[in-house]
Amino acid sequence: MNAPLNPAQAKANATALFRPDGWNRTIRIGTVVPHADVGPEAELQAMATDDITIHGSRLYFSAMRAGGEMDEKIPHDPVASFAQPPYVDEAVESLAASPLDAVGLAFTSSAYKHGPDGERALIERLRPRARDLPLVSTCLSTERALAKLDAKRLAIVNPPWFDAELDELGARYFEAAGFRVVHHAPCGLPSGQKYITPESLYDWIAKIVAESEADTVFIGGNGQRSVGIIDAVEDTLGVSMITGNQVILWDALRSIDAKVRIEGYGKLFD
Repeated sequence: MNAPLNPAQAKANATALFRPDGWNRTIRIGTVVPHADVGPEAELQAMATDDITIHGSRLYFSAMRAGGEMDEKIPHDPVASFAQPPYVDEAVESLAASPLDAVGLAFTSSAYKHGPDGERALIERLRPRARDLPLVSTCLSTERALAKLDAKRLAIVNPPWFDAELDELGARYFEAAGFRVVHHAPCGLPSGQKYITPESLYDWIAKIVAESEADTVFIGGNGQRSVGIIDAVEDTLGVSMITGNQVILWDALRSIDAKVRIEGYGKLFD
């Protein structure tokens, strides 16, 4: 019969048997996303290191339906209402009640609608509801990313479910923010989150860069699959590439001065 372990040995043996439970990760980032959109969380978690977890709060968006299907062109009324009180305020407050380090608003088109000043006003309105946690949003984070990358000639590639008017508003947003836009258009791919592939999006970007001589490409729309081709675009086309979800992760980490290195997802993280 084996002799019983002393308390110190018993504790050491038990600890050796423990499995990771998620709480060993030291950075927790919350996101507010449309109710049927898995894209932001999937891409953020794909880029994240083992130190980071992503936690989402879902806000109803009438242009999306069960299974992630959406209108071929999303209507503007729900885009504008997404950023209006009280629903996004309540979503942020509920999410920020968790033990998080930062919160990101993963929605591009509402910022296009109300412009840079409107996006800043939204953040200020939501800040008290977020327990004063750092709040980042796609387009404000993109502004900071473009400044860091010293973008001179910006090409904007919006999702195929953005219509011409929404696309034009996106160009005006970044022009108002002080950037030169040399190309903007919805990408010429089938409309629907499930239909965007890395290969097809890469080919579309290569065409745009050749025609516009852009030095920086922004992939608008947090639901548009894109982070997997960032390194390929930068390495082979000689431009900087940023995306809606990449900039949220980068800016959230920047806002808390996190000492984390993200590799394989673009020079923005250098």
